[in-house]
Amino acid sequence: MNLRNHIQLALGYFIMAALLGLLLRSFHTFEIPIDYKFVVHGHSHIALLGWVYMGLTTLLYKLFLDQQGLNRKYRRIFWFTQVTLIGMLVTFPFQGYALLSIIFSTLFLLASYWFAWFFIKNVPVGLKRANSYQCIRFALIYMVLSSIGPWLLGIIMNTLGAGSIWYRLAIYFYLHFQYNGWMVLALIGLFLFVLEQREIIVPKKIFRNFFWSMNFGIVFTFFLSTLWIPPSIVYNILGGLGALFQLMALVLLTKFALGGNFGFKNVFSEFQSKALTLVVVLLFVKMGLQLLTGLPYFAKLASIFLDFTIAYLHLTFLGVITIALFTFLDYFKLLEMGNKTFALFLMGFVLTEGLIFYKGIAAWLGFGIFEGYFEFLAFASLLIFVSLVSLLVPRRLGT
Repeated sequence: MNLRNHIQLALGYFIMAALLGLLLRSFHTFEIPIDYKFVVHGHSHIALLGWVYMGLTTLLYKLFLDQQGLNRKYRRIFWFTQVTLIGMLVTFPFQGYALLSIIFSTLFLLASYWFAWFFIKNVPVGLKRANSYQCIRFALIYMVLSSIGPWLLGIIMNTLGAGSIWYRLAIYFYLHFQYNGWMVLALIGLFLFVLEQREIIVPKKIFRNFFWSMNFGIVFTFFLSTLWIPPSIVYNILGGLGALFQLMALVLLTKFALGGNFGFKNVFSEFQSKALTLVVVLLFVKMGLQLLTGLPYFAKLASIFLDFTIAYLHLTFLGVITIALFTFLDYFKLLEMGNKTFALFLMGFVLTEGLIFYKGIAAWLGFGIFEGYFEFLAFASLLIFVSLVSLLVPRRLGT
């Protein structure tokens, strides 16, 4: 079973998500006979579930299960998952939340449960004692926990309607435990796995403090996603405490990594070291923004001006998660991430991020955006799309 082909397929989903993102940027310039919200649903589902989920689960299988003789069983999970992803890709952009798209997204949830059960059941006993496995096990628990949101959506739509605050809360519950719990914690687990393979073990006390601070933070930062509803200072306090604990956890892990004698450059290549350093910086920015939104003024600001929320989500998914995924896929030789391709992706990411934040600031302070803003934003999105396509032809742009 060639896992590089699985990553190529995941990259194909990412390219489709980027293409849908480019289409979204073009709505302000061209007349496009497709429902904007439907395209948003297709873009977000394929980016999260086609690219990130596929990338992470392929890495987990390779590192923990590839030598266990489970290829035939894993193929069943893999191809069932592909049916659900392709189903969402061809339904969400054209009908939004409707019968077929809901069926395929529901089947995807079942596929993710299947993988989580399969993984936890079959990981060798020796690996289950590792710090990396503890992080990944909890990451999978958060992935399953996040699915409560989608299950509730159907009930809420049929009873309270899409205009209910519970509808948005269900979506935010899903997103929060997906990116803060499942994705970020799984990536930290992958980092620890790399260190453990080099016999670099985080001391028990440091890991225990990091692990429980991180998990406390993951649970309680959900309250930051509730601050747009009728205010309660209790939510601000709980969300702020969660953000503070997550920040403390990141400081503990970073201090260990920087204070160790091994050094990034002794473990990773020059490109991988720089990319991981950038991921750490972006993680601190992300967690700093979380801590800031614990304050009532900034919480209200984020809820009123949607561009700030969109920029934050793109910072997390395109910045922290995707760059970390690129790094680990390159390290484990599942994807060749060349310097030119990465520079092009990074340029597109920085430009789109800056432009979206700029639009939020313009709305906040009451000044207009510059002429040609939407065309420039579409161009920046095009850079991301081109960089991803170039990964399929690495000899041309990937070196």
